[in-house]
Amino acid sequence: MTFTRTPVRQARPGGAAAGAGAVRSGGRFDAVRSPLRWALRLAPAVLILVAGYQRRWMSDDGHIYVRTVRQVLAGNGPVFNAGERAESSTGTLWQWLLVLAGLPGADIAAAAVYGGLLLTAAGFALAAWGAVRLHNASRASRVPRAPRLLLPLGALVLLALPPVWDFATSGLETGLATCWIGGAWLLLVARPRSLGTAFVLGLGPLVRPDLALVSFVFLGAQWVSARPSWRGALAGAGAAGALPVAYEIFRMGYYGHLMPLPGVTKEASQSLWARGFTYLGDFTGPYLLWLPALFVAAALLPYCRGRLFSRGRLSPPPAPSTPAPAPELAPALAPLLAPVLAAVVAGVLCWVYVIKVGGDFMHGRMFLPGLFLLLLPVFLVPATRAWATAAVGVGVWALVCAGGLRIGYEGLIGPGGIADERGVYVRQNASAHPVHHTFGGYRENAAFARDVRAAGRADAPALFLARNRVDADSPSVTAYYATLGLNGTVVPLDGAALDPIGLAYPLAAHSERIPGRRVGHDKWLPDEWILADRGAGALPAGFREERVAAARRALRCGALAELRSATRGALTPGRFFRNVVGAPGRTSFRFPNDPLRAERQLCGAKAP
Repeated sequence: MTFTRTPVRQARPGGAAAGAGAVRSGGRFDAVRSPLRWALRLAPAVLILVAGYQRRWMSDDGHIYVRTVRQVLAGNGPVFNAGERAESSTGTLWQWLLVLAGLPGADIAAAAVYGGLLLTAAGFALAAWGAVRLHNASRASRVPRAPRLLLPLGALVLLALPPVWDFATSGLETGLATCWIGGAWLLLVARPRSLGTAFVLGLGPLVRPDLALVSFVFLGAQWVSARPSWRGALAGAGAAGALPVAYEIFRMGYYGHLMPLPGVTKEASQSLWARGFTYLGDFTGPYLLWLPALFVAAALLPYCRGRLFSRGRLSPPPAPSTPAPAPELAPALAPLLAPVLAAVVAGVLCWVYVIKVGGDFMHGRMFLPGLFLLLLPVFLVPATRAWATAAVGVGVWALVCAGGLRIGYEGLIGPGGIADERGVYVRQNASAHPVHHTFGGYRENAAFARDVRAAGRADAPALFLARNRVDADSPSVTAYYATLGLNGTVVPLDGAALDPIGLAYPLAAHSERIPGRRVGHDKWLPDEWILADRGAGALPAGFREERVAAARRALRCGALAELRSATRGALTPGRFFRNVVGAPGRTSFRFPNDPLRAERQLCGAKAP
C-alpha cells in the first residue's frame, strides 16, 4: 500500500538558527535525561520478563499444542491423533512456531513456556516503541509541542495485574498475540504506507481467530492514514489476505471445517451475554480496574480538549486576513489519530466479543488482548502535569494491586466455573513452576497417567474410559479423558487421545451443548458413543446394549457419517474438494447427545 506523496515538514519559527540554539542551550540537560528516557521506555518489557519468569508454568491446554507439534515432527501431519484430521490448535501461527522450535530437537513444552515469555516482553517493547514514534510524530506535526520525556501509564496497569504475569507464559498463544498486537500497532504508527505493514496486520486470524476483528480495524486505519489509490488498496488487500485466505482454504479442505475445532466445541457463534458479564465482573472487580480508568480519563479529557481541539478545531489557526474554516481534521493529524482510534475501537470490539460468547473458564485470560489494545495509546505518555499526576495515581493503585488485590479463589475453580488456572496446576502438580505435569498433588490424574503409560509399554490394544479399561477396536491405546493435555502426553502418538468435551475429537465437538454446565466445558459426549466408535467385544458392566447399538447405527447415517468421512477418509483431491464445499454446513452440524434421539434424527424410521 505505497503512497507517493511525501509529507511536508513544517519549519519551526526562527528557522535553523532557533534549532541550533535549542541544541546548544538544552544539550547538557538532554544528555542527562537520555538514560532516564530509555530506562522508562524499556522498563515495562524488563519488568514483565521478570514477573512472567517468576510465575512460569504450563497449562494443560498448552500441552494440547505440544502433542500436535509432536505429530507434525513424527510425520503424521498437523493432527492431534494419527488417522483423524482434527485441528485442536486455536493459534495456528503459534503451533507452527513451536514446530520450528522442535525441529532441532528442543523441548517443545519448555520452548512454549520461554518462547511465550520472550514474545510477551517483545510485545511490551514494541508497544513502547510505538508510543515513542507516535509522540515524536506529534512533536514534528502542527500539534503543540509535547515533552520528550515519556512516562509509563498504560504499562503500569498491565504490570500490576496477576493474570498478565500468569499468561506471559502458560504455553498458550497469548504471548504471540501480545507481540503481534504491539508490532502491528508500531507498524501502523511508523509505516502505514507499506505493503509489509498490510501483510502483518492481516495475520490476526492466524494468531487467534477472534483477532480477525483487530486485523479488520487496523487495516481500516491503515487505509485512513495512507489514502492509497485503488491499485494501492487492492495491493494492500492482497498482501493482508494472502496467507489467511490460503490457510483457510487448506483448513476447509484438510479438516473439513471453517474454524479450529475448539471454536466448534465452545460454540463461538452463540450469544451468552449474562455469562459474559459475569466473566467481566470476575476480572475487573477484584483489581478495582475502574480506578486506573478514572485516572486515565481525568488526564485524557482535558488533554484532548486543550490540545487537539484548541479553539474548536484540529487545524492550525488561520491567518488574520483569511476567513476561519469550518472545523475539520488537519491532514497532518490523520496518521496520528488513526492508530490511536484503531487501538481503542479494536480493544472495545475484542471485549464485546468475549462478553458475547460467554467469556472463558480461565480467569482474565480472554480479556488481556483487548486490555492491551485499549492501553496502547497511553502505554507511555508525555510528562505534562496532567499526565504525570495520572501516572502517580495509577502507580499507587498498581502497587496496591500487585501487592495485595487478588481473587477470592486462588488455586481453585471459583464461582461460575472460572478458574485460577495457574493456581490449580501449581496445586495439582505440587510444584511452583509446573512445566512437565506430574500431578504429584492430584492422585486421580497421576493414576490415570500410570495406567495408560503401562498399557502403551505393553503394546496391546486398550480403550480407557477414564480409568476403566475395556477392549479396543484399534492396534494401540485409546484413552477417553477430560484432561486432554495430560491425555495427549501419555497416549502414544499412534494411539488416540480423545476428550468428551471435543477440543480434539470431532464427534464430541459436534454434539449439542448442555445448558448450565461450566463455561468452556458445556459439552460432554456419553461413553456409549466411544464404545460405538472405538470399542470392541462385550460391553462393560453398566452399559445398555440398545444405547450402544443406536450410537453405532447413528454413526453410519447422514451428516454424522459425512463428518467421519471428512475427518478420517483418505484425503484424495475429490475428498479435499468435497470438504471445502461442505465446510459451512459441516461446521454448523450438531446432533443430540442421547444415542436413541440421535438415531431417530439422523437415520429416520429405518435405521441401517
